[in-house]
Amino acid sequence: MNNDNKSITGNDSSVANSPNDKVSNLNSMEALSHYLKSTAGERAGRAIPPLEKWHPESVADMDLVIKANGEWWHEGGQMTRESLVSLFATILWKEENNGKTEYFLKTPVQKIRIQVEDAPLLINDVGIVYEGDTSWLEFTTTTGDVLRLDEEHPIMLKTYSNQEAAVEAQVRPYMPVRNGLTALIGRNTFYHLTEIGELTEQNGETTLTLQSGGKSYQLSMPAN
Repeated sequence: MNNDNKSITGNDSSVANSPNDKVSNLNSMEALSHYLKSTAGERAGRAIPPLEKWHPESVADMDLVIKANGEWWHEGGQMTRESLVSLFATILWKEENNGKTEYFLKTPVQKIRIQVEDAPLLINDVGIVYEGDTSWLEFTTTTGDVLRLDEEHPIMLKTYSNQEAAVEAQVRPYMPVRNGLTALIGRNTFYHLTEIGELTEQNGETTLTLQSGGKSYQLSMPAN
């Protein structure tokens, strides 16, 4: 497993000065892409814009789906431009309305409703990093978020099923990332965790014990 720590910096740009502040409808990939490019410098290095401070009144829908495997699909075709997907991921926003979870791409002028089959983010890498004598488990999403296993970012096991896609109920591991968003830990990454941690079996349950930041974390799963 590789742990490449990369830092990207950029000059801040002002959203208020964007020529696209006048755009009234961003409900197209081209319009949204153009808007984001004009303010990309603000999000360089995975800095996240202050979404909680934006309160747009305009709401629209876009035919954009984040699949359960982490792929982004727009109008029936997979988005293969990773830089654009990563950029859109910085403005992902989650809301709970009358018990229903909704996801948006949020800008200062508009919220664009999208569909998410499972988790909006996907973790595809894990490594061990050291700070002095302390080791941490560090995770990276496909769209560039970096987080460590700690009390604010625990691993949670939840059951996922999708009847429309004929996916049977299965237990999957997730981690909270930011702004209420969670990330699914990919299968290969979870296999790496089983190699890093300690597996024990007792009373029909398999327990995975992981060490991070000087603390111990346990995941209990039904034995197959």
